[in-house]
Amino acid sequence: MSGRMGVAEAERRLRAYVEDEGLGPQDRIPPERTLATMIGCSRETVRRALRTLENEGLIWSHQGKGTFIGPAPARIDRPVQRVIATASTANLIEARRVYEPALAAAAAQSATADDIRTLRDLARSTGAAQDWREYEHYDDAFHKAVARASANPLLIAIFLTLASVRDRAPWQRKHDALFRKAGKHDYTAEQGELHSAIVDAIEARDGEAARRMMLNHLDSIRGLLERT
Repeated sequence: MSGRMGVAEAERRLRAYVEDEGLGPQDRIPPERTLATMIGCSRETVRRALRTLENEGLIWSHQGKGTFIGPAPARIDRPVQRVIATASTANLIEARRVYEPALAAAAAQSATADDIRTLRDLARSTGAAQDWREYEHYDDAFHKAVARASANPLLIAIFLTLASVRDRAPWQRKHDALFRKAGKHDYTAEQGELHSAIVDAIEARDGEAARRMMLNHLDSIRGLLERT
């Protein structure tokens, strides 16, 4: 009978256990086998429930050391896919502020005429987007096009790994809320202009200006996210 419990009920019982025990950040929780016995489900069910809680940032695990309450400390080395699965929106925007300005500067040195035409078209499309999904599509495509314009396969691969965090539900929800609060027409127009400024700098082969314009764009998003 214990194996028939659903994952949702296992999650509920795990949350209740954490609250009842008064566990706080970095407190260790029992191993899967013990948890399965405690809440009355199979190890596979408790494993799936724990994965959901980890994806929400409520717990983190380290092979060979155990599972702990709260987000993982930044200095703990973990597999990249697990980092992506648990990254917060704040983690994402700060990582982008570090990486993408340098990527734009690299693009200013290597972009072809076709790259610049693509970037120009995508900048216009973000500025004219009619809803959040359309904007998200074109904005994502614009930033990937900047990466590809660097013509460096390693830089591109690293960026695509970073960009995959955008596909996670926390970012999607946060960006949707930001879009609605900022007013879709004002938001798309402003970000489209910032995108165009990045393209202007890349076309002018001005790496420093491209770096600065990309940082301005990301700073504007960070400011809006902090107020959302």
